[in-house]
Amino acid sequence: MTKNIAIIGVLFFVFGFITWVNAILIPYFKIACELNNFQSYLVAFAFYISYLVVSLPAAYLLRKIGFKKGMMLGFWIMALGAFIFVGAAMSRAYAGFLSGLFAIGGGLAILQTAANPYITVLGPRDRAAQRISIMGVCNKAAGILAPLLFAAVILRPTDNVLFKSLPMMGGPERAAALDELIRRVIGPYICVGTVLFGLGWLVRYSPLPEIGTEEAVAGKSNLLQFPHLVLGALAIFLHVGTQVLATDTIIGYAGSMNIPLGEAKVFPSYTLMATIVGYLTGIVCIPRYISQAKAFLICTVLGIGLSLLVVLSRGRIVFGGHTADISIWFLVLLGSANSLIWAGIWPLALDNLGRFTKAGASLLVMGLCGNAILPLVYGWLADRNGLQQAYWLLLPCYCYLFFYASYGHRIRNWVTFN
Repeated sequence: MTKNIAIIGVLFFVFGFITWVNAILIPYFKIACELNNFQSYLVAFAFYISYLVVSLPAAYLLRKIGFKKGMMLGFWIMALGAFIFVGAAMSRAYAGFLSGLFAIGGGLAILQTAANPYITVLGPRDRAAQRISIMGVCNKAAGILAPLLFAAVILRPTDNVLFKSLPMMGGPERAAALDELIRRVIGPYICVGTVLFGLGWLVRYSPLPEIGTEEAVAGKSNLLQFPHLVLGALAIFLHVGTQVLATDTIIGYAGSMNIPLGEAKVFPSYTLMATIVGYLTGIVCIPRYISQAKAFLICTVLGIGLSLLVVLSRGRIVFGGHTADISIWFLVLLGSANSLIWAGIWPLALDNLGRFTKAGASLLVMGLCGNAILPLVYGWLADRNGLQQAYWLLLPCYCYLFFYASYGHRIRNWVTFN
């Protein structure tokens, strides 16, 4: 079992590296492709809407061709998306980048549909959140590295001067500067595509077994007959949306405080480090000192409190070598609130699904499209009301998560709601 957990841990590291690089892509494309806030968050939309489109077909695919062949195909689809980036960079075609992101997200949807239920059922149910927390450390550690490494490769010390001078350049000169800027992604994504293609071969011949969850469930014939699963999918939708808001918007929010991109690039890593602290707490405390359900509930309450502090706090402080409004540090701390929510939802939502476990997992993975929808809503609100006030969007999300953690996961009947 230890070997299988290690292999899945590597997969979650790859998931994190590919996913959290969006935190730097959003402000980068905003500059290079001359976008407004709403348009720039189409990066997250194109990437995560693929989860809505691909997840249910992914469950069918995994049943037909098996766990390992399906994961190999997922890696190869991701590799294709990375190579699409290369062609898009040659012409600075934003639509091409969005197509590549959709393909990468589609491949990840297949991998997530396979990996999440696997780690959930691999061992005692009351330790599922502990195992998921270990996967979360792998995921978020990659998330810390991804924007920093990507920024180190594509950004240069003189770019702050370039960004300030772009509005004053003539049309041809500006176009040439932007073309040079966007083509810096070609080398990194050729490397990413090659690595992903190779990982597909490796996982195909790995010792991972197929998971067996085919026992029947009395009186159940479809997924909609499991209220705790359906409500859990909505919880996933809102949770991942709040998570991506705390990570992918923070560079732009730092920019509104006159923090240059070269300095702001580290803020997503701060948020993810806060998340890792939460994961490590979960690994130590669950289930010895606290149940996974109670940890989930505490995190939702923390999320509500921090959301209010993000939108209501004011005042510039110097902390960690940065001069910024104090509200950005509450946004960073949302990483800790988010840490054990994902780990709490999965075992509760998949409880007693039997033969519906794989299909149920695909429904939960579909909820990852919240990463696509909520950043767009945030961008729309930010263009109208300002970046800080747009974070009011977080509050109803955490309130629903509190409902699911405290009561919604126990509902087994739509009629009686109990």
